[in-house]
Amino acid sequence: MSKTYKIAVFAGDGIGPEVTREALKVLDITAEMAGFKVDCKHFPHGSEHYLETGELLPDEVLEEVRGMDAVYLGAIGDPRVEVGLVERAVIAGLRFNLDLFVNLRPIRLMADKFCPLKGKTSKDVDFVVVRENTEDAYAGIGGILKKGTPNEVAMQQMVYTRHGVERVVRYAYETARKRDRQKKLLLVDKANAIRAQDIWTRTFAEVGEEFPDIEQDHAYVDAACMWMIKNPESFDTVVTTNLFGDIITDLGAVLQGGMGVAASGNINPGQVSLFEPIHGSAPKYKGQNVSCPIAAIAAVYMMLHELGEISSASKIEHAIEKVLNREDVNSVSASSGVSTDEWGDRVIEALRQL
Repeated sequence: MSKTYKIAVFAGDGIGPEVTREALKVLDITAEMAGFKVDCKHFPHGSEHYLETGELLPDEVLEEVRGMDAVYLGAIGDPRVEVGLVERAVIAGLRFNLDLFVNLRPIRLMADKFCPLKGKTSKDVDFVVVRENTEDAYAGIGGILKKGTPNEVAMQQMVYTRHGVERVVRYAYETARKRDRQKKLLLVDKANAIRAQDIWTRTFAEVGEEFPDIEQDHAYVDAACMWMIKNPESFDTVVTTNLFGDIITDLGAVLQGGMGVAASGNINPGQVSLFEPIHGSAPKYKGQNVSCPIAAIAAVYMMLHELGEISSASKIEHAIEKVLNREDVNSVSASSGVSTDEWGDRVIEALRQL
């Protein structure tokens, strides 16, 4: 009897439904080839749904999602809606309510031609960033006093708990061990200036005693950004705070070819987790069938890997790599000349050839 995975799909806004369509097309073919099944339930919650109904993300939807095997998200955001309103409700709502404490971002260059660094190749850009995903300045503790007056005060608290730091640090050590490459874990913080982050320094060292096979390294976030450009080959596995992780992973995305190829997992190990391309909703390209869905398809292989379908995940990853290295592929932007559905067809063709 074949395994059936229940997937909650939030295609979202802008180009979200288009890239999600291609990602699910690849997922369906992969499932057919591997002999498992997927049961996708589509949820309308996004900006368009909010504008039509006034509804964001109701509790009953969250409860239903808890019973799924995974969540797939296209993109959220619409200029007609207050900045961040729907994003906080849907993305942050899922992240915090499902306790998705790991944001996992692979930084892997699949085609040398897309790396902006002179002389660097796919051998040099292959690392992963483990970002804490539920604390720090994103916990939402703070506010604005006397808004709009000359005496306005705005505050946002950085919050770190031993529980929150320790579990993501341990996950990062385990990731470094499983990758079995340099077996090195780099902690990125700014504990010299933000003394509260000393909790990261101490926890990193203490948990590291359980992983004697993993080399420990440390960098302040400004130095880490410099080294990512200068010596990306020195990076293996990185663990960092929510805020710094949000920044350095987008820098990493540029090294691997841009937002058009980068995906992420929002993970609670062993529980329902969420996978998405990291790009925005790009509303100006909505409905034009020009957006590259490679990042959305990459989110599918991350999802399958987390679900335990390792072989299928690897096949999608290799199919993407094959497509990106075609001679007629010179861009992964909306100006690539390759339509959204053609990108999907090319990945499926490569899959069938593996």
